[in-house]
This record gives sequence, structure tokens and C-alpha cells, in this order.
Amino acid sequence: MKIKAVVATAKGGPEVLQMRDIELRWPRRPDDVLVELRAAALNPADVFFRQLGGYVCGDNPLVLGHDGMGTVKAIGDQVSSVRIGDRVCFCNGGIGDEFGTYAEAAVVPEWQLACVPDSVDDLTAAALPLVGITCWEALYDRAQVRAGEFVLIHGGAGGTGHIAIQLAALRGGRVATTVSTSQKAALVNELGAELAIRYREQDFVEAALGWSRGVNVAFDNAGAQVMQRTFRAMSEYGRVVTLMGTPGDDADSTAYNLNLSIMNVMMLTPMWKGLQSRLMEQVAIVRQVLALVAQGRLKIQHAATFPLAQAGDAHAFLETGQAIGKVTLQIA
Repeated sequence: MKIKAVVATAKGGPEVLQMRDIELRWPRRPDDVLVELRAAALNPADVFFRQLGGYVCGDNPLVLGHDGMGTVKAIGDQVSSVRIGDRVCFCNGGIGDEFGTYAEAAVVPEWQLACVPDSVDDLTAAALPLVGITCWEALYDRAQVRAGEFVLIHGGAGGTGHIAIQLAALRGGRVATTVSTSQKAALVNELGAELAIRYREQDFVEAALGWSRGVNVAFDNAGAQVMQRTFRAMSEYGRVVTLMGTPGDDADSTAYNLNLSIMNVMMLTPMWKGLQSRLMEQVAIVRQVLALVAQGRLKIQHAATFPLAQAGDAHAFLETGQAIGKVTLQIA
């Protein structure tokens, strides 16, 4: 079937994203579901794949986007858990040969779908899966945040950071976070952060040590230089989780001397490597964070929404670093 999608026509800047007609194969497997998409979300990984190409090479054009939300349009012969018309969301595709969610429709295995509660709107459901999985795996599965622990989260007003603040606080963690403006500081305080560190005006290491005498858990989504400086803000036997890869210790071997645990979190690994059991665990996380949103215990902050045809403009905006919360795409 022919659908419209935003295709990365080459490696490069936002201008390479162009609307095209593509061929979406349906029907496929008997447990597949055809989802008519209503919304999708942008993530930093989309920028990476746009610039450098997909992880998986194939014959299909590169359609970006991992997060999608829509309604069930058709189902395979063996599908039993969803019905036509159900509202669903998911994290699937967008890493190469499997089409992503910058499109009018997607084909998704039944087991990879989460039903969206009536009280959760389309854009929120689209924005939630990847960041929900990432922060859950980082803070709950890897760092295992406990009540009363001091937690430092970098970039707290960003699409990932503002979810990390809330999940850490829900486990009883005492949260400090770095932000760049007073507007962002006000938001993170509303979301549960005890301390908003204006990193352009304050030394975040000194501020964190003055607040905690050493943080127990640090969440890094800023990169090598910030992560190495973060080691100095940690308590002995602290845990650092990073979304950016491990850069090694600082010149004074601070991580080694403090006996820090350093853990990578790359939530796309199960999709890239085809690890179905891990993907099923991630779907369970999506269902739990959706329930938290429906209960009013977790909030998605929306920075901006663009029409699907303006996906390039959405990428350009995301790359400015000005987004407070998630950037999404509205699909007709």
C-alpha cells in the first residue's frame, strides 16, 4: 500500500528530510497490526541517524522516528489483544530498513503495542515511549534509585531530563538538576527537583556538593566533558548512568578512587539486535509509564508540535537546544 512519509534523502542537515510516497507492505506476518498514525515524537537519536545513516542497511528508504501513536486500522489473522479502532502507542523502527514513524502508517507486531488510556492525549502518548523506557532503565533497572538518595540529573528541562526528574522523585530520590534559564528552573522545581543549578552562572559540582556532600546517582545526557566533571560531585560508591557512552576517567582517576559504578544505557540495542525478550520488557515499561500519566503522577512537557510535512523544521528546532520538553509531529 502507498503512504506518505518523510524520508531522509541523504545524510546531512534538516533539509534532507523530504515528503515522499513509499510502499508499506501490508499484510505481513499474522501477528502484525497496521496502525494509522496520528502523532510521532522526535528524539536526539533521529538527528544522529539523519546525519550519519541508519544502524541497519537495507533496500528501503530511511524513514526516521521510533515513537508513534495512532489507531488500529487492520490486524493480522492471529492478533487478539487489540481491535480495529483501538488507540495505541509504541517504540519501533526508524533505525534503518524498518520504516519509522514519520509517516502516515506503520506496521507493528501486536506484542509491541501499548493501549493508550482515554485520559492520555495523542501527542503525550506519542512522546512517551522512548524517553519512558530510557529513564526507567537508567534510574530503576541500572542505578536502582532508592528513597532518600541524592540524584543529579543533567539537562532537567529537556525531553529526557524532565521525565528522569519525575521518575527519580517517584522513587523517593532527592533530585538536583542542571538548567540554563530561569524559565527552565521554574519548570524543574514544579516537576519535583529540590535544586535547580543554573550551570551558566554556577559551578554545578560545587552546587551539588554543597547540597548533598556527594550525590549517590548521576544521570548523564550531556557528554564526555560534563560526565568527567560529574565524577567530582559523586559520593563514594556512587552510580553513574550515561546515555552518551563512557569517556574514561578524569586525569585524577576520580571515578576509580571513589569506586564509582558507571553504566551505559542505550535503549535501542534490543531493536537493533533483534532481542525480542528485551523488547517485551521495554513494552512493559511503556505500559507502566502510560499508567503513571493516566494517574496524574507523571507529566509530559510539550515544547513544540509541527505538522509531519515540516519534520525538517522540527529537527532544526530540536538542534537549537531551546526545547523545553518534547518535540512532536502531528499527523493528519
